[in-house]
Amino acid sequence: MKVFYSDQFPFPLPHGHMFPLRKFRLLREAVQRSGAIPPEDLRVPPAATDAQILRAHTADYLERLKTGQLTPKEVRRIGLPWSAELVERVRYSTGGTIAACRAALSDGIAANLSGGTHHGFADHGQGYCLFNDIVIAARAMQDEGRARRVVVIDCDAHQGNGTAALAAGDPTLFTFSIHNRQNFPLRKVPSDLDVGLDDGTGDAAYLSALEDGLRRALERAQADLAIYLAGADPYERDLLGRLALTQAGLAARDRLVFSHCRQASLPVAVTIAGGYGQRLQETVEIHLQTICIAGEYAALWQAS
Repeated sequence: MKVFYSDQFPFPLPHGHMFPLRKFRLLREAVQRSGAIPPEDLRVPPAATDAQILRAHTADYLERLKTGQLTPKEVRRIGLPWSAELVERVRYSTGGTIAACRAALSDGIAANLSGGTHHGFADHGQGYCLFNDIVIAARAMQDEGRARRVVVIDCDAHQGNGTAALAAGDPTLFTFSIHNRQNFPLRKVPSDLDVGLDDGTGDAAYLSALEDGLRRALERAQADLAIYLAGADPYERDLLGRLALTQAGLAARDRLVFSHCRQASLPVAVTIAGGYGQRLQETVEIHLQTICIAGEYAALWQAS
């Protein structure tokens, strides 16, 4: 299974900032130590090009982002201070999702150790999301003739409002989001299928709702490719998710997604999306768990 990473492109953050920048390097190192992915399959992706980004974003927004001309209000809405290094990093992170989609369509399953930036809108960023790598990658696959229809399986704790807005009216891009209904974003943009859960939802209720949602989403989407946002923030000790899944519950979530996709012969590109645990190491363990489970299903795919 091919896995793409971009943590070698750092960007400056103020001391004590909430964004868990270190988790990306720690996750890549944990993947390397685990031996789950052969060294030759752990790769740096090409950076996303302007042409690829413009499949989802306006030319004005891209230009102002590249040249540091965002307004203070726009920067506050993103939640990350602007820097040239930040723009370079998100180009590579977005490129990782594009590369993971290509590899998944070839091999069955692939992953990006970043991505899942589902709060990115056409003309602005929000919630640590500058570009919407999901929609950019989906449209790249369509434009390259690799996939006709794409389904987004968004299991981050927060609703994928940017993805829903960008895909609105597009019958070839089906958006499914299962999330905390009481959490950010305050104003949610309707997905093709939304499953909103209450604060404190635990393993059993979550998995039941997910299974029903997956069945309906895959049946309606009739997709050639799935992009899976495997957020770690539904975890019970996450600082921002407000759900209550255990690590075992999150492993069951991952297996449920991969199992349903395998039954549908549907290739899956994985992005890690959010994760803001009280202990950074727990967040890394959850993301690593996802990659290892993906590797198990990739082996089944290759053997079938």
